[in-house]
Amino acid sequence: MLHDPASFCSIFHWSTNSAILNVWVATKMKLKRFLLRYYPPGIILEYEQGGLLKTKSIDLLDLKAETDADAVVDEISRKEPLITSSKAEQVKKLVLRLQEKLGQTDDHHFYLFKVLRAHILPLTNVAFNKSGSSFITGSYDRTCKVWDTASGEELHTLEGHRNVVYAISFNNPYGDKIATGSFDKTCKLWSSDTGKCYHTFRGHTAEIVCLSFNPQSTVIATGSMDTTAKLWDIQTGVEICSLGAHSAEIISLAFNTTGNQLLTGSFDHTVQLWDVNTGKKIHTLIGHKAEISSAQFNWDCSLVATGSMDKTCKIWDAASGQCIGTLKGHDDEVLDVCFDYTGQYLLTASADGTARVYNAISQNLVAKLHGHEGEISKITFNPQGNTILTASSDKTARLWDPESGECKQVLEGHTDEIFSCAFNYEGNTIITGSKDNTCRIWR
Repeated sequence: MLHDPASFCSIFHWSTNSAILNVWVATKMKLKRFLLRYYPPGIILEYEQGGLLKTKSIDLLDLKAETDADAVVDEISRKEPLITSSKAEQVKKLVLRLQEKLGQTDDHHFYLFKVLRAHILPLTNVAFNKSGSSFITGSYDRTCKVWDTASGEELHTLEGHRNVVYAISFNNPYGDKIATGSFDKTCKLWSSDTGKCYHTFRGHTAEIVCLSFNPQSTVIATGSMDTTAKLWDIQTGVEICSLGAHSAEIISLAFNTTGNQLLTGSFDHTVQLWDVNTGKKIHTLIGHKAEISSAQFNWDCSLVATGSMDKTCKIWDAASGQCIGTLKGHDDEVLDVCFDYTGQYLLTASADGTARVYNAISQNLVAKLHGHEGEISKITFNPQGNTILTASSDKTARLWDPESGECKQVLEGHTDEIFSCAFNYEGNTIITGSKDNTCRIWR
C-alpha cells in the first residue's frame, strides 16, 4: 500500500525533452524515490517502498490531441492518491506534452547521417538507449561496441565473450547498463558509461539467443538453445530461477509492461507465459503448427501476439491463455510481430516480402505493405505510432504509412541484408544494421 500522500513533501523536476517527471519524495524517516514516467500511451509510477522498487501504471490509451487536459488530470488525481492537488499543474504539463506529440504530423524525411564500419565480421543486432544518444552493436567478432550517435565515435568495446555476441540490450529507460548474450552460453552485464563488466551469468548449456531486462532493471531474462530461460538478479549476479517447460530451443522472450510476467517462444511450436515472481508457468499457448518466431504483449498486457513459421499470427487473451484470433494471409513464414503503443494495431512481417497492419481488436486487415523484394525480418512502429519501419534482405529499410500502406521512404545504401533496425525514443533517428559489417544512422 502507498503511504498517505499528506505525509510527503515533494520536489518536481520537469524535463520536456524526455517527457519525464521526477519526484523526490521525503518522509520523516527516510528518502523514497518516486518517478513519474511517460511510456506511450500511459504513465508509469515508480517508487521505492520498504527497500523494494514498485510500479503502478496509469492508462492513457484514449488520450487524443483534442482531449481536455484538465479532465484527464482530474481523472488521474482521483485514481492515484500520490498525485495530489499540489502536483496537478506538473502532471498537466506532462499530459500537454504528450498531446503535443500525438498531434504532430509525420512528414519527416530521413537522410543518411553516418556510416559506421562497426566490426570486422557481420553484425548481429543493434539497439538504442532511450534518448538515442548512444547505441550498441553486437557481432560475430565476439564483441559488443558502444557508440556515440551524434559523433559516430566508438565509446567502448565490450570484450570477453568467446563466441558470437548475438543478443544485446540496454536497460531502458535508464540506459546505464548493457546486457550481452553469446553463443558461448553466457550472458554478461556491463556498465554503459565505463565498459566495465559487472557480472558473467553462467548456467546455460547452449547458445543464448535472446535476452531482456525487466522494466525495473532488477532482473535479466535469457533464452537459450538449451530449451530453458533463466532469470538473473542484476545486483548480485545470482540465478533466480530456471524456466524449463519447453521441449525445444527458446528463440523469443518478452516481459510485460509491469515486469511480473514473461513470455517465452520456442521451436516446440508453443509459447509459455510465466509468473516472474514465483517462476511458475501460468499458461501454455498451444495452437501454432510450426516454430514460433516472435511473441509480444500489448501495452496493457491483456493481449499476446505470436508469429510462427506456419505463416500465421495468433492473438491470445493473456488472462485465460485462450486463442481469440488467427491472422492468415501471408504466403510464407511470419518472422516478426509488433503492437503499436496503444495496442490498437498489430504488425506482421513475413518471409514472403510483405508486411500487414491489422486492427488488434477487430482483427480486420487495415493495410498491406508491398514493395520489398526479399524477406522482412524486422518490423516496428515509431513511438508516435504513425510510421512503420521494416528491414529486409533486399538490402533496404522502408518507412510506411500504417493507414494507407503507402511506402513513404526507402533507406538505401547497404550492400547486404538488413536484419536489424530501430527508432530512438523521439522517433527522429533510425539505426540499421547489416550483414555488410556496417550500421547506418539516419536522421
